[in-house]
Amino acid sequence: MTEVSEAESLILECVPTLGTLTISLADALGAVLRQDVFADRDHPPFHRVTMDGIAIAYQDWGAGKSTYQILGTQGAGMLPMKLTETGQCVEIMTGAALPEGADTVVPIERVKIKGNKAKIDRDTSIAERQFIHSRGSDRVAGSQLIHAGSRIGPKEMAVLASAGYAQITVSRLAKVAVISTGDELVGVEEPIQPYQIRSTNGRAIEASLAQHQLAQATRVRLKDERTKMLSSIRALHHDNDFLILSGGVSMGKYDFVPAVLEDLGVNLVFHRIEQHPGRPMWFGVSDENKPVFALPGNPVSTLVCLTRYVLPALRQALGLKPINHQMVTLGEDVKFSANLTYFLPVKLNLSNKGLGAALPRPTNTSGDFLSLADTDGFVQLPKGQSHFKKDTASVFFQW
Repeated sequence: MTEVSEAESLILECVPTLGTLTISLADALGAVLRQDVFADRDHPPFHRVTMDGIAIAYQDWGAGKSTYQILGTQGAGMLPMKLTETGQCVEIMTGAALPEGADTVVPIERVKIKGNKAKIDRDTSIAERQFIHSRGSDRVAGSQLIHAGSRIGPKEMAVLASAGYAQITVSRLAKVAVISTGDELVGVEEPIQPYQIRSTNGRAIEASLAQHQLAQATRVRLKDERTKMLSSIRALHHDNDFLILSGGVSMGKYDFVPAVLEDLGVNLVFHRIEQHPGRPMWFGVSDENKPVFALPGNPVSTLVCLTRYVLPALRQALGLKPINHQMVTLGEDVKFSANLTYFLPVKLNLSNKGLGAALPRPTNTSGDFLSLADTDGFVQLPKGQSHFKKDTASVFFQW
């Protein structure tokens, strides 16, 4: 069997990088940048006033002048006015460009205006260049603002717009076929017999891919009929970048998936990982360089393997940076006797210090997906150890 860390490395080594496309900024929310973004001009592009008041030359105040002649009023977006003589000022608004010849702003609360005269209270404390956001103090023209591999969210949209990026290059979203296998599965809208179960894995996988904005998914359910399975999977392989199967990968008589994938020319990378749950997981790459994940059919195993291996692979294919997973501490002692890496579902409980305590929520079996509704993810506990004490630090993987 393959170790967890080795399985992760083998998968990421095999994952191809998806192509790119150019889209408008209006369509960019949630996309992954595949270009670096640079400032096309200084930020701010002018000396920006940050307080309503009057703009003066500080040397006039330093010379003892407290009454100023108002040249006019200047708001945001207006052409800057110019001080031409000693003792002049401009009534200025927040966001406006600093008038030429001025270098200090006095808040309006400290000024009395009468006619075209402005008088500053003599007990006012004034510092040179106060309430001025200097040109280029955030970034100078040519500075890198966003790195390729960033997901475009609200703050990235603002930066892109400010830098004039009406068109941007992003990753093409992966096309993924989500395939559930098993004669016992029926759709949620279909009549069900006592010996059947409703198909849940496909919907859970599809929902996870959508939640993490990683792929466009096509969801399919297949019976345990080898010939039909072969034909259907061949067609899905042709139309998609990745295949994610659940069920049929163990050692049972009707576990056709490994043999079907071999018939399709998918080259096995590994089968079985030293972990619980999800031990029977299968992974390979087709001759067309398309990754194929065959996950165990038990729902808890499916979700664990999806989160631990498939989602990071899709992130890499899109050019996203790896997630810096949070460290949490166990909220209770945990015992696990098998010599396997243990993926333990947990509920996070934040302390008053902001530290995450992971409260164990072990499932009844690998089929007990109902218990996962009260969890936030799982922690990875290393093999070779059977007792993990409360406050043990562990890596947390969010669903």
